[in-house]
Amino acid sequence: MVKTKGAAGAAAKPRARSRPATEASEEPLATPPGKGKGRPGRKRKLPVPDQKAEEPPLPPAPLESCSLDLGGQRERWVKFQKRQSLTCEGAAKLLLDTFEYQGLVKHTGGCHCGAVRFEVWASADLHVFDCNCSICKKKQNRHFIVPASRFKLLKGTENITTYTFNTHKAQHTFCKTCGVQSFYTPRSNPDGYGIAPHCLDEGSVRSIVIEDSTGTSGRRR
Repeated sequence: MVKTKGAAGAAAKPRARSRPATEASEEPLATPPGKGKGRPGRKRKLPVPDQKAEEPPLPPAPLESCSLDLGGQRERWVKFQKRQSLTCEGAAKLLLDTFEYQGLVKHTGGCHCGAVRFEVWASADLHVFDCNCSICKKKQNRHFIVPASRFKLLKGTENITTYTFNTHKAQHTFCKTCGVQSFYTPRSNPDGYGIAPHCLDEGSVRSIVIEDSTGTSGRRR
């Protein structure tokens, strides 16, 4: 009898059967974070916020017809109005200001507290009067004269008070808060203003010439 080597009755181990490659895993692959489930290469459109449509510009106002008798200059006048977009009054003011203010500069000034502010067109070289009348001597009223058309009060009408005496023709106006007189209406020039050069803002005055003025006769009161 032939004997076989090995443990008697020991069972042989079964061999593991390898799975086909197609059966390796049936679980779906995890989607990388931040990637959508849409088709690859397709771009998503982001919502666009509502934008208000721009309003069309207003049509220019019709030019005001001028009642001046311009004769042969009417066509030039109309073209000038249209080019500058001005009314008849505005065009006349621009031309008059350009002619009358030629060689002048715009000065600005006011009182100490700032409640009263004005602008005035005058030369950069000021001719200042130093009046010696009773009131001007006491308040050191050095001033230069400008016509009313060249003076403009910017603010402070409600903050101005007025002192008069004797003939009451001169209007000595001053700020009722700080008491500074930055301008006034002299008796000698009731249709103009006396401006205090020391109340002007810096930067517009080139030179000052002071002339002594005899006011004891009441000329400037």
